[in-house]
Amino acid sequence: MTSDQKRKEHQDHQDHQERPALTRRRLLTTAGAAGAAGLAVGTPTGALAHSAATGDDGPALAEVGATAVPFHGTHQPGITTPMQAHGHLAAFDLAAAAGRREAAALLRRWSTLAAELMAGGTPDTDTGVARDAGPASLTVTIGFGGSFFDAVGLTGARPAALDPLPAFSADALDERRSNGDLWLQIGADDALVAFHALRTLQRAADETAAVRWQMTGFNRSQGATARPMTTRNLMGQVDGTNNPRPEDDDFEARVFVPAGGDPAWMSGGSYAVVRRIRMLLDVWESRPLAEQERVIGRRKSNGAPLTGERETDPVDLEATGPDGSAVIAANAHVRVTAPETNGGAAMLRRPFSYHDGFRDDGAPDAGLLFVCWQADPLRGFVPVQRKLDRGDALSEFVRHEASALFAVPGGAAEGEYVGQELLEGG
Repeated sequence: MTSDQKRKEHQDHQDHQERPALTRRRLLTTAGAAGAAGLAVGTPTGALAHSAATGDDGPALAEVGATAVPFHGTHQPGITTPMQAHGHLAAFDLAAAAGRREAAALLRRWSTLAAELMAGGTPDTDTGVARDAGPASLTVTIGFGGSFFDAVGLTGARPAALDPLPAFSADALDERRSNGDLWLQIGADDALVAFHALRTLQRAADETAAVRWQMTGFNRSQGATARPMTTRNLMGQVDGTNNPRPEDDDFEARVFVPAGGDPAWMSGGSYAVVRRIRMLLDVWESRPLAEQERVIGRRKSNGAPLTGERETDPVDLEATGPDGSAVIAANAHVRVTAPETNGGAAMLRRPFSYHDGFRDDGAPDAGLLFVCWQADPLRGFVPVQRKLDRGDALSEFVRHEASALFAVPGGAAEGEYVGQELLEGG
């Protein structure tokens, strides 16, 4: 090695040693300088993007870590946000002594913390769990169960759309893992970031509310496939092809309560149905591929309907085979759930898979943390679930074990908290 090469190697080593690490606290400082509002969904922008691109502020964050989702806006985050790799669902019950004032204070704390964490910040009481990570597409979504309104003395403000879901014959629900006064949905593309947010918000509940139930889920990680693809569930099926899309003309009307809706405090909000659906994977995996595809009505290889070649091909419910029978069976899942067979009923499905170990018989305790969004569950989820209850071939392979319904208000403006119009409106 020449003397010039030695000097260059020494200088490179010294530069590396003197370069400060990029921590979550440094991220907050950097993001503040650029303006937190400049952090757009799916794209690292402003100072974060400059750091990621050039590395001139220390080790550069990859895009998956640098991406931030805004907390404030017309709608809450976590509804139309692209699915993250890690998720937590948690319901809380208010303490007996907590009323409207205490609930408002808790929601203000949660909203403040959520905005800070989603921008990549570090709360003053931070545990250090996610130190050195970026926001990683973190989202926090807050909802109210039907019992919340009784607890805070606002029974008259409870929306009719929050009436209890009807009983379904196939349900085997565990009440301890169902319902709740308050609900949090947390998603992130990093497991530690997601856990950190959950723990921070749970600690902030303090003596005001206690965890009723909590469920942890996952999805395929960003970049795990050669191109963006619809995710697969634990049955190996492409899952979510027929979801409403933001570019659809009727998307907003299907998913969100319109401005001036009833009640007014739900304008820009949505209703979330949450169901824990265990999959009988040992039974499912014992069935031949042809039967699995007949049950779903789609090919397992690429998600194409049995009447098409590509995933996005329309499902032809009228198509018949050489023997004159329907290609898509009468009880195939894709037929039973199709909007055209349910009076146009549709919902935005945004689930997580879960695996909670193995049961006493050795079967995996695994399946789907089903979360769907709609402007009115009585026109979205309920008609479809009733149809499934009457005759869905997939019912043989799943068990509905927990259920909940939450009103999710519209997004909070800067300086406000989620649900402020409800709790301070009168």
